[in-house]
Amino acid sequence: MSNLLQQTALAVSAVERFCLQAGSNIRHLVSSGGRLSGEILEREQLRAHGLAWLSTYRAALQSLHAWGLGLAGQNRLGELEELLILEAFGEYLNQITGGIPMNQAEFVRPADLFLTPDDVAPLQLAASAFLRRGAGAEIRTRISLLLQQQHHSPFGDCGLDETFEQMRNEMRRFTEDHVAPHAHQWHRDNAYVPLELIGELARLGVFSLTLPEEFGGMGLGKVAMCVVSEELSRGWIAVGSIGTRAEIACELILAGGTPNQKQKWLPKIASGETITAAVFTEPNFGSDLARLSTRATSVDNGYRITGNKTWITHPVRADVMTILARTDPADPGHRGLSMFIAEKPRGDDGAPFPTDGMSGSEIEVLGYRGMKEYEIRFEDFSVPRDALLGGIEGQGFRQLMQTFESARIQTAARAVGVAQNALELGLAYALDRRQFGRPIIAFPRISHKLALMAVEVMAARQLTYHAARAKDAGQRCDLEAGMAKLLAARVAWAAADNSLQIHGGNGFALEFPISRVLCDARILSIFEGAAEIQAQIIARRLLADED
Repeated sequence: MSNLLQQTALAVSAVERFCLQAGSNIRHLVSSGGRLSGEILEREQLRAHGLAWLSTYRAALQSLHAWGLGLAGQNRLGELEELLILEAFGEYLNQITGGIPMNQAEFVRPADLFLTPDDVAPLQLAASAFLRRGAGAEIRTRISLLLQQQHHSPFGDCGLDETFEQMRNEMRRFTEDHVAPHAHQWHRDNAYVPLELIGELARLGVFSLTLPEEFGGMGLGKVAMCVVSEELSRGWIAVGSIGTRAEIACELILAGGTPNQKQKWLPKIASGETITAAVFTEPNFGSDLARLSTRATSVDNGYRITGNKTWITHPVRADVMTILARTDPADPGHRGLSMFIAEKPRGDDGAPFPTDGMSGSEIEVLGYRGMKEYEIRFEDFSVPRDALLGGIEGQGFRQLMQTFESARIQTAARAVGVAQNALELGLAYALDRRQFGRPIIAFPRISHKLALMAVEVMAARQLTYHAARAKDAGQRCDLEAGMAKLLAARVAWAAADNSLQIHGGNGFALEFPISRVLCDARILSIFEGAAEIQAQIIARRLLADED
């Protein structure tokens, strides 16, 4: 093991002890009568969420250390990879001891977690050791120089095997040929992702990646999904997100569907013949899905669905919707909910919902265009009895929860792709733009921004791969998936914001693609669980695990 990896191993151990002490402190605070108190936990959100962020940093450093070990074991640990690890440990250790940014205005510091100077001292010592190795300005300058010598992303050996790298190369070529040249105009026109492009994605197997072969899938795992989602999102998040629609529907049907439902729908989704939309969220119940009020009333020939849904992505062109509705009005909680696989005719802008019992209006958005968001009204919308997922009422919330791990891993991968795009746009502009007689990348505040972007993008990527590997191994990974999504979303926003800053006034002009990337990045800390909700879930899991 190299000296660097010995040092990172020691640092990871120190961070783990630090997290254990923080967890013990916060659990004591939010417990009553020896049990976790939801009321106190909510009142102490700053501290609890701080614990979630601290633990996410720990997981990111563990993932980077494991990445370094894997590369070193194959003699693939090069200069850039070593410098990314070195800078990541130096920066994150200093943030842990000085203040972790949960967003631009909220920080968690050791004192917030009742950690004493004695608790902090080992981490400060570890941080100073990385600084002595050169982490800081000189390393950032060197990273920037190495980035300039790379001919293509992702700027560093990601540690994947040859099969995944071939998959990445294929998706990169497709993105550069068919997505990147048109994405910004599609965004500005508020145009749909072309159906022809969706057909090409289907032929590439994007919708069948993780499905078993018996249903027309490729039988690959979530790591493959991450690589594909990342590269497609690097071109445009809308294209990377088309696969999410299929992923959610397939997960629901595969885990909870009847044999007939699986045979009917999974091959059609895998082939791209059927476009899907997830219809869950309601105007008054964003993240509180267990309390939604859209009702499905049993009638002789099936069910009649009535209620309002909002923030529904790509519903107009969808052929089938997965709808979460209340079948038991006497139960206001999650046990009264059921999931339906509802067919509908494909619409267009002129006639968005050409069917009885369904209407809607578009929600205009800053970014994340290409599929269009809608508010939908169901009024006695008819579905047959065999549309009930699994054939049993009351299972809808449980069925949906089974998809959250995959959905959040996939969202983290999309965030990594958006962040990578922001980094590449910033690097290209900094090399091309000249001020005071030289390219602006020659100025340290510019080159260092780019270096830190590269560091954080790789940290988010490795944490996302870690979560995907856990899922592929059949392990419970809601904690890892949540952490990956939490960090990657913040990294994407920071990268887009810093890249726009590098562009200066031009970044504020709609004609420059970075303006789109900034808008696209902003959604990532909101959907699939807002950052605050995500931190709450992580904190609850961490604290419950200590019982």
